[in-house]
Amino acid sequence: MSSSDSNVGSMDNVSIYPLHYADLQVRYLIVKRMMDVIGAGIGIILLLPFLFIIGCLIKLEDPRGPIFFKQTRVGKNGKPFGMYKFRSMVNNAEQLLPSLLEQNEIAGAMFKIKNDPRITRVGRWIRKTSIDELPQLWNVLNGEMSLVGPRPPLPREVHEYSEYDKLRLLVTPGCTGIWQVSGRSNVGFREMVEMDLKYIMERTLLMDIKIILKTIIVMLKSKDAY
Repeated sequence: MSSSDSNVGSMDNVSIYPLHYADLQVRYLIVKRMMDVIGAGIGIILLLPFLFIIGCLIKLEDPRGPIFFKQTRVGKNGKPFGMYKFRSMVNNAEQLLPSLLEQNEIAGAMFKIKNDPRITRVGRWIRKTSIDELPQLWNVLNGEMSLVGPRPPLPREVHEYSEYDKLRLLVTPGCTGIWQVSGRSNVGFREMVEMDLKYIMERTLLMDIKIILKTIIVMLKSKDAY
């Protein structure tokens, strides 16, 4: 990783006074971490046969490509980490990205297009149902992510962040969050930032549980992701 990537999420110039109490909720953070470890551990054990089947489907479609995709994301306080997903795109997806940037359908520091030509057939299904996100349970066990929290951005996205946008990086990123259960493919970047900051200010265990339950419903309906 280049030195520029290692500093993309620096919080040195961000005023955190309005949100400083978010990470001082010691009791909440301890219980939240316990819930993360227990939830991710149980999830991996129960889903193991299903995860194996998904891996086989990915290999059957593209025997030469890897099952998992590890991508650098920016975590709490701007610290980069490797986030795991089931591979849903062709192997050279990153190399093809520059030619697609003009088709971006979301304003702000994110990239998303509805009919991304880089997505495989199996990939389209697992993305639509958010199954491709399940390997992130390993990131949760490692403490790099939480079950609930702001979406972890890419380094190139953080390069475009304003000081205000960087406030999202004050807490541990999550596998799911308010953005994901609010029609994520129809929510713009600015709305996502406001949702995340609202969560950071108001988060409770009850809110986390509600978001997890809503996430399950969204996955079953599988209509808001692409």
